[in-house]
Amino acid sequence: MKVTQEKLPASQIGLEIEITPEQTKKTYEEVVKNFARTVNIPGFRKGKVPRPILLQSLGSTRVKATALEELIQDGISKAIEQEDIPAIGQPQLRSSFDELVNAYEPGKPLTFNAAVDVEPEVKLSDYQGLQFKAEEIKYDPKRVDEVLEQERQQMATLIPVEGRATQIGDVAVVDFKGVLVKAEGEEGEAEPIPGGEGTDFQVELQQDQFIPGFVDGIVGMNPGETKEISAQFPEPYANEELAGKPALFTVTLKEIKEKELPELDDDFAKEASEFETLTELRNSLEERFQKEAEEKTKNNKQEALLDELLTKAEVDLPETMIDQEVDAMLTQTAIRLSQQGLDVKKLFTKDVIPRLREQSRSEAIERIKRSVTLQKIASQESIKTSEEEINGRIQELIQEYSDSDIDPERARSVVENELLTEKIIDWLLEKSSIELVPEGSLSTAEETESETSSESSESEEPEATVSQEG
Repeated sequence: MKVTQEKLPASQIGLEIEITPEQTKKTYEEVVKNFARTVNIPGFRKGKVPRPILLQSLGSTRVKATALEELIQDGISKAIEQEDIPAIGQPQLRSSFDELVNAYEPGKPLTFNAAVDVEPEVKLSDYQGLQFKAEEIKYDPKRVDEVLEQERQQMATLIPVEGRATQIGDVAVVDFKGVLVKAEGEEGEAEPIPGGEGTDFQVELQQDQFIPGFVDGIVGMNPGETKEISAQFPEPYANEELAGKPALFTVTLKEIKEKELPELDDDFAKEASEFETLTELRNSLEERFQKEAEEKTKNNKQEALLDELLTKAEVDLPETMIDQEVDAMLTQTAIRLSQQGLDVKKLFTKDVIPRLREQSRSEAIERIKRSVTLQKIASQESIKTSEEEINGRIQELIQEYSDSDIDPERARSVVENELLTEKIIDWLLEKSSIELVPEGSLSTAEETESETSSESSESEEPEATVSQEG
């Protein structure tokens, strides 16, 4: 069998495969014999049908097509093995099957073209001494006070209030019923809002606790008072059918309560946490938020590094790898949603899946490029993980998730990959020059650049049109 290779875009290898006359004849005869043994033709026993009648009954095209399918499948498989090609995914026939059927003559050579995906080649320029900016997340001491205040609010005691109207910060006990308001010119009665009715409903009078207008309408009411309150559902809204629509609520105020907050002392700390003193609780929160800030800064460095690294890499990805990564991403999403109690079959319908695949494609490409680029660096710099490191991390996982049934082989694969990735990134960071900038400064710069680019594009459109017309 003669095989000629050709390098194609998207990490494919083209194959021109020539099947010998002996093989085209042999396969055809085997197909005819197989049909003779299995096909039912009235008036003849299986295996006893004369060849001319068999071929006339089946049709020469059907027999040739069946033989051709076997020749192509077997030919591609043997060509990959003969040429020692590290193929991934399923091979593709590049020749027209119909044209091959018409051209195929048993006992004469058969030539066809196919393509196979292979691992992508990564071309890297200088990846040592990368220079980039990363946002530094600084620890904000105010967060400790905010968390303690939130806990005080949750532990507050509600005390009935008399002799005054409601005010911001109160808890109002109300009965309410809401309807959707018809727009001007629309006919028909107002429609009840699904779930828009409640009895003895407690509303904390804070602006962000309900849809816009509802809390403002309750503020200033007195117990026993009934009032119609206009409000509007925000856009976007969880329930898309209600998003942006005006509503009218009939509200009866039944009772006013105000919060009595606990003192911020050691007793509070004991009730709110496992600590004995407020100082210990504060120290714990400070340590947690400091570590959190450091971890976010570290993640920002890594992300900025990887973004800069990809500007130094050229990778032509095969479709097989992209499809596999998209499959993995959608599977992970499905598992996560299922764990949240959602019906995945209703969410991942035949109509939705193609759209989800298309939406996931760019992220899949980014993830693969990062992975193969890091693998290339690991290979070039001989960066490896040791058995001791892998086994140590696996033991940590087993202890951390002692209640879960962990698959050792899968855990080993995941751990080895994570450890190697960490080592490569740490190695690159050590050899990079990083400028830490204030939180939010890079995202603001990107938005400004995007807006400027958009405005520039718009201003250039008439000029481009003139150029084309000219």
